[in-house]
Amino acid sequence: NNWQESVVSKWVGQPTISPDGKIMHLGKRYMERTETGWSELKELKPPINGFPIMRLSSSANGTYYFDSYYKENPDFPLRFSRLINGEHESPRELGKTINSGIKNLNHPFIAPDESYLLWDAVREDGYGSSDIYISYKKQDGSWGNAINLGDKINTSAWEASAFVSPDGKYLFFSRNVGSENYENVDIFWVDAQIIENLIKNQQ
Repeated sequence: NNWQESVVSKWVGQPTISPDGKIMHLGKRYMERTETGWSELKELKPPINGFPIMRLSSSANGTYYFDSYYKENPDFPLRFSRLINGEHESPRELGKTINSGIKNLNHPFIAPDESYLLWDAVREDGYGSSDIYISYKKQDGSWGNAINLGDKINTSAWEASAFVSPDGKYLFFSRNVGSENYENVDIFWVDAQIIENLIKNQQ
């Protein structure tokens, strides 16, 4: 329960950690946890490595959810790929409730049990720049409508890159508090109960 001295790595990608804590995903590359730290960079197998991925998030059963570099593909849909018999299937686009009428779909984060998906996008129902949205999985396996996380999270500034801590207690996200040059992007956090409250309001 003590903080250790931070170690700054050179930039190798936008990291997400697998639910079991054993893999650090870095787009289409990854590192594996070892007894002494992290392994060398490795690349995911085809067909996943054929996509220009910015952030990839994995569920507990190994399903991948990922975006693309927004500067190259501003309207690139969010996709997923299930792990079947030890191999990932060809990626498929998520439904229109997530991918319709949106640009700059980025930074997906899938809940370990795949009960909800967080991502950010610029939408007409937003507060200005990029906002963070959530969609809940229905009992039939389809995804519900995109829900804006509201003015407690989103502002007229750029909000993005949301994820939930491994214990499920805290929601972290980034906000641009500088200019359009993004020289001052800070990390914010709130109680993850906001996710449960949103789904209750939808029922």
